[in-house]
Amino acid sequence: MALFNRKHADDTRSATTATVPVDPALAALTGEYTIDPSHSRIGFSVRHAMVTNVRGSFGDFEGSLTLDGSAPENSAAAIDVRIAGVDTGIGDRDGHLRSADFFDADRFPLMRFRSTRAEQLGGDTYRVTGDLTIKDVTRPLSIDLEFNGSATDVYGSERVGFEGGAEILRSDWDLTWNAALEAGGVMVSDKVRLTFDISAVKVAAPQG
Repeated sequence: MALFNRKHADDTRSATTATVPVDPALAALTGEYTIDPSHSRIGFSVRHAMVTNVRGSFGDFEGSLTLDGSAPENSAAAIDVRIAGVDTGIGDRDGHLRSADFFDADRFPLMRFRSTRAEQLGGDTYRVTGDLTIKDVTRPLSIDLEFNGSATDVYGSERVGFEGGAEILRSDWDLTWNAALEAGGVMVSDKVRLTFDISAVKVAAPQG
């Protein structure tokens, strides 16, 4: 389903060309959605000691989606992640990540993403671009996502699902702590892989 299909500025088709009819299935998805954290995951992985990957997740977050199936360019996404919820399975390591060496969670408790653009890459694959803020640094981030579809769950709620990821250099957000290894190289790589598994529930329209 082409949720984020859009006419690009370099489209040379005549303005008199008939407009492609809106897919009713897409139009029906139009609305406000709340991300369901109990069925969603925001994860990360980073190379450790040059030989293996450490994986973790942020377990405390909230967010919203605005989907417009008739005019997908009007769609938007917003996510707030509480740094205190970082979890790699090792308490001491999680504490180090919250410290001033990394996220400095006491001073900067939230990581934020606000979308600015969405585009279809092909089929059900999309790229959502926006501003990612970590600590006091805001930089652009593009996330490639696959639309997994929509369904009505057992409670009668309408859901949509997406999954995908992005790669960043943590130093771009002033996350620069490291330690040199005796055999050469560093303890933590600069490149970090982010992963997103998102389930969002449609907000019921107000009555009357």
